[in-house]
Amino acid sequence: MYYFYAFDWTYWVVMGVSLIITTIAQIWVSSAMSKYSKVMSKSGLTGREAAQTILRNQGLSGVTVTGIQGNYSDHYDPRNKNVSLSQPVYNNRSITAVSVAAHECGHAVQDATNYGFLSFRTALVPVVNFSSSISWIFIIMGLFFQSNSGSGIFLQIGIILFSIAVLFQLVTLPVEFNASRRALKILKSEGMLDGTEVAQAREVLTAAAMTYVAAAATSVLQLIRLIFIARNRD
Repeated sequence: MYYFYAFDWTYWVVMGVSLIITTIAQIWVSSAMSKYSKVMSKSGLTGREAAQTILRNQGLSGVTVTGIQGNYSDHYDPRNKNVSLSQPVYNNRSITAVSVAAHECGHAVQDATNYGFLSFRTALVPVVNFSSSISWIFIIMGLFFQSNSGSGIFLQIGIILFSIAVLFQLVTLPVEFNASRRALKILKSEGMLDGTEVAQAREVLTAAAMTYVAAAATSVLQLIRLIFIARNRD
């Protein structure tokens, strides 16, 4: 029996719920970042200066800060110990810029202190890169070939490979929330933002974290759907 998306109600339910979750998260983060990108921090620090100050005060002299292209494509790379700040953050003095820069430095602190979830996520990267690229090949083979031709095995392999990608996204959640908590604590304790500004920074980082929650929720729903399909076929 061929399995077409057009007649699969689980596909449309998952797609609909995922679309709603993702849209809400995107609106939330866009609103918060846009709002506080117009509010300059009283310290006058740019994102780059805030990151360099945090890294210096945390004793992380081996971590570099560089500017990159893109719109909020900021990230920390534990392989080369580098905090990459995007154009809206690097030379901007807004609450959003300082918050995002501090968050990425939070990841650097996690790395320096051997934070377990970050280490686990980093170890998963090569595995996820492999499993993500081929999981849907097996899933599609399992969905569109007749069950008596061995499609059950294809689907099961695809689900296992896809589960690794879901695990990666779930592990990402504590990594991101912990980095934000570290960032807010540092910004407050070092006086880089005052009480009101810390509350504003919390709004920015909470909104940003919701994009990871949305991505994880979408992947979990898709995994549940695939397991549901596999069990029904059995």
